[in-house]
Amino acid sequence: MRTRRFTRSRARALLGLCAGAALLLSPQAMAQPTAPKAPPTAQQTRIAADPAYKILVFSKTAGFRHSSIDEGLTALRTLGAANNFTVDATENAAAFTSGNLAQYKAVVFLSTTGDVLDGAQQTAFEGYIKAGGGYVGIHAAADTEYDWPFYNGLAGALFQSHPAIQSATVKVEDRAHDATAHLPATWQRTDEWYNYRSNPRSSAHVLAALDESSYSGGSMAGDHPIAWCKDYQGGRAFYTGGGHTEGSYTETAFTRHLLGGIRWAAGMTEADCRPETGYASLFNGSSTTGWKQAGPGGFTLADGTLTSYDGLGMLWYQAKEFTGDYSLKLDWRMAGDDNSGVFLGFPASDDPWSAVNNGYEIQIDATDTADRTTGSVYGFKSADLAARDAALNPPGEWNTYELRVTGERLEIFLNGRKINDFTNTDPARSLKQGHIGLQNHGSGDEVSFRNVRIKQTGTPDPTPRTGPVKGVNGKCLDVRGAASADGTQVQIYTCNTSAAQQWTVAVDQTLRALGKCLDVSGGASADGTKIQLWTCNGSGAQKWAPQADGTVRNPQSAKCLDASGGTWNDSTVVHLWTCHTGPNQKWTLP
Repeated sequence: MRTRRFTRSRARALLGLCAGAALLLSPQAMAQPTAPKAPPTAQQTRIAADPAYKILVFSKTAGFRHSSIDEGLTALRTLGAANNFTVDATENAAAFTSGNLAQYKAVVFLSTTGDVLDGAQQTAFEGYIKAGGGYVGIHAAADTEYDWPFYNGLAGALFQSHPAIQSATVKVEDRAHDATAHLPATWQRTDEWYNYRSNPRSSAHVLAALDESSYSGGSMAGDHPIAWCKDYQGGRAFYTGGGHTEGSYTETAFTRHLLGGIRWAAGMTEADCRPETGYASLFNGSSTTGWKQAGPGGFTLADGTLTSYDGLGMLWYQAKEFTGDYSLKLDWRMAGDDNSGVFLGFPASDDPWSAVNNGYEIQIDATDTADRTTGSVYGFKSADLAARDAALNPPGEWNTYELRVTGERLEIFLNGRKINDFTNTDPARSLKQGHIGLQNHGSGDEVSFRNVRIKQTGTPDPTPRTGPVKGVNGKCLDVRGAASADGTQVQIYTCNTSAAQQWTVAVDQTLRALGKCLDVSGGASADGTKIQLWTCNGSGAQKWAPQADGTVRNPQSAKCLDASGGTWNDSTVVHLWTCHTGPNQKWTLP
């Protein structure tokens, strides 16, 4: 961001904060876990009525018949009456014709069992899904149509066995999807817990999984999905393994779970339902260890959620600078007409303006100009607004960003849809390395974040490179006197191929000579701080990041390797200095 507007009308009537008081945290206290509050009620997580639509509930059984089907149908009718959709219910497979199915936004298979559709009916249903229709499978929908490959893929996984009805812990993996956003991170409930013939994780997006250590009879080797969603051959498919018992359909949390699945399958809300594996958590909801607040304001931490207040500041991930290719995913929600953003590619700094001036902001803002609204690379490139609008959930509902960095290319996905494609050409900035931050924009701006996670999709060159580091006037970075004692001054000198000028660019971001590391004395950040040789210790004082503009930056201080003065003769000392891209800060590495 370059300039910001701090006062504007707010659509606060849309949605307030979730129930429960939020604890304001100092930067020091944010590293400590905060007790979660009660999840919001259905009324608190809904902000506006959906347009009217119809669903078909199909409950034909050709095998075991669940006694809870009647309770399930009653619950679905109640949900429909309260949420603007009409429920047509049938056990007559003759309803599966192209013409009849076309009137429904989603078809719910409510504990169907066995072979329930003939060939023509199957063909009609396949056509309905391929035309963009929605499928919701409840419980024994996974015990249905074993010999129909299309249905097997649609459902995601099929029933194998089950233990006795018992209480179990459900681990909610996705707290942004409308089916699970209202749930706590762990959900204790009683049901008949299916084991499945295959694990759907590779082809579906898992919303919740069972903790097999919390009950008896789980047989999926500790990775036991129990609810998931997927885009399938042009349509949408949601499945939940709950719903065996009659009591399930009087549980508010479970029926809200069903409502979210129906809304998503019917296209009333958006979510990223692409399969997701291999991500490491940066913020899992319980602790902000590794994060640090820069600038005024901050974030509250409650119910696994960070919510911004005041500013202009930034919570940045100090623990690691990311280099190479990666995919960053995070969930976010605006309360109304609010303002925030996600920063990438900036150097370590406690000044939030460093991220503004050296990195890129992926904007979150409901109403700003095209290059400064949700999905834009702030001030550089607007999102595809038509694609963005089709993918965007309104204030009060959760959204998911994927920010995919490949070299200097940044692709932005909103709820699984690509909405922006930007390539950095500014030599003073780089997407290939830097830190990640979440903005708290200002007073009255309330944007919440959950589940920040990252996957390295590529790595820097794994081969260390050794040779001279050439700088101003063609001189080489040199260890004075070829001495290896800790504290030896580093300087520039006429290139001579000696060991004192042979530097190894290591994969851990160090520069090494004579068996030791290029080091910022005392880990300081003041202009003029001595650059020396020191025993390698893995500290931030020994990390060096080459930039696209030819400078070599120490991320910890956000300052540059600099040949002092203005004449640059032999033995000119090298020190730390504010980056300005002058000739005495340009270096060519091996």
